[in-house]
Amino acid sequence: MKTLKSYVCGRWHEAENGFATLVNPSTEDAVARASSQGMDMAATLAHARDEGGAALRAMTFAQRGTLLKAISRALHEHREELLDISMENNGTTRSGAKFDVDGATGTLAFYAALGRDLGERRWLADGEGVQLGRTSRFWGQHVLMPRHGAAVLINAFNFPAWGFGEKAAAALLAGMPIIVKPATSTAWLTARCMEIMVEAGILPAGVISLICGPTGDLLSRLGTQDVLAFTGSAATALKLRGGENLLKNSTRVNIEADSLNAAVLGRDVQPGSETWNLCLADVAREMTQKTGQKCTAVRRIFVPQASVDPFIKVMGERLNEEVIGNPRDRSVTMGPLATAGQLEDAVKGVARLAEVAEIVHGSGRRCDGVGAPAGKGYFMGPVLLQARPDASDPVIHELEVFGPVATIIPYTGDPEAVAAAVSRGGGSLVTSLFTDDQAEVESFLAAAGAFTGRLYVGSAKVAEQMPGSGVALPQSQHGGPGRAGGGAELGGLRALELYSQRVALQGNRPMIERAAGTGK
Repeated sequence: MKTLKSYVCGRWHEAENGFATLVNPSTEDAVARASSQGMDMAATLAHARDEGGAALRAMTFAQRGTLLKAISRALHEHREELLDISMENNGTTRSGAKFDVDGATGTLAFYAALGRDLGERRWLADGEGVQLGRTSRFWGQHVLMPRHGAAVLINAFNFPAWGFGEKAAAALLAGMPIIVKPATSTAWLTARCMEIMVEAGILPAGVISLICGPTGDLLSRLGTQDVLAFTGSAATALKLRGGENLLKNSTRVNIEADSLNAAVLGRDVQPGSETWNLCLADVAREMTQKTGQKCTAVRRIFVPQASVDPFIKVMGERLNEEVIGNPRDRSVTMGPLATAGQLEDAVKGVARLAEVAEIVHGSGRRCDGVGAPAGKGYFMGPVLLQARPDASDPVIHELEVFGPVATIIPYTGDPEAVAAAVSRGGGSLVTSLFTDDQAEVESFLAAAGAFTGRLYVGSAKVAEQMPGSGVALPQSQHGGPGRAGGGAELGGLRALELYSQRVALQGNRPMIERAAGTGK
């Protein structure tokens, strides 16, 4: 069994006790163990701030981009090994593993290209300059400066590669060193990524650190220049936000939490049409990809009342095609849930939803998986429910079952009415709307836009280019309001704002423009 090591203060740390066991969720066999006992968190933080921070701030954007490009290439060279670890420890199918690993290397490569394009600057001009006095001699310009702290990146169990990659890419390009804390249950993949980077000799001392296991007193040591970026449950996020030192020091905190994402089938979409098929394909994929363990997965499906029966029929046929089991079996298309706790929560969640909605596909119970020992593995097939006509029970809009589970909510009325129902989810990462009607799009956007971080509009004219509502493209914001956490990641250069301090420069125009890098 592999022992995962942490990487801090420029060396590998292997604990002697306090281990948590990582398992293969298809077989329940132990595959690795992890512990952070014996680590000096104060020294870890100081090393990142002093050594890594100084090294990155001395670099230009182009040089930081070169680092990101090297990281992306190194990880890609070990792609097959990383896919294998994902299948072994995460229980993902090969395609699900690709989604995670390729998402990480692709995002790192994207930000590497941004760094190259930004060139030989070390900080970023923010917007256009503005005249402040009666003449343009007195000039103002905002700039984004690298913060003089460390970015602590706490990632969820479901994306141990991509979750780390998207945060790391933005922080490193902005000029901040990172301390990576993956979810312990699936930390093997992140740990191997770190080993690859260290072995390649890519990064200056202190730029990247890794903690496999609990963070100890690290978070209580964060100060005014540090950043905490967290992805996980709303309950954990609440505890983190309330940290006394975080509040006292106004430490910057970014949260991505729960999200009851919705898919809306427009009133104009007819069964069998291209947009109809696009919606069905997207929802089916979002329910089953990575066994529904995605923060962007569809949880609520709003369907016009007249289309509910044909929608359920076709969706049921698609879900019947899924083969549940051990990803090592080539016939399997959907693997297990990642942990015993995730399976238990999913089973309980479906039972709670079934009190207010009817299960129209699946059982909501554990099942045996193809290619796995009988009685072993955290398997559950896709579950589709149908809400009562008025969908009045708040549970449907409040309970997120983090697995292959979604609820159809019939609706009548105009876009404003369905938008009001969608907004009952309290804020989401992504809402998808499938329609070919321009007026529907604009009415829905006006009514529901403030309740989602991203509106994904599927239509016949762009169907062949759409990657799916669950893909967090690096060019677009990833984050959402309310219960989704209120944070923001990705979004091109917008991602650098979290790790930067906005400074308003004021003074003589030539001097200000030269300092900001905007002068001719």
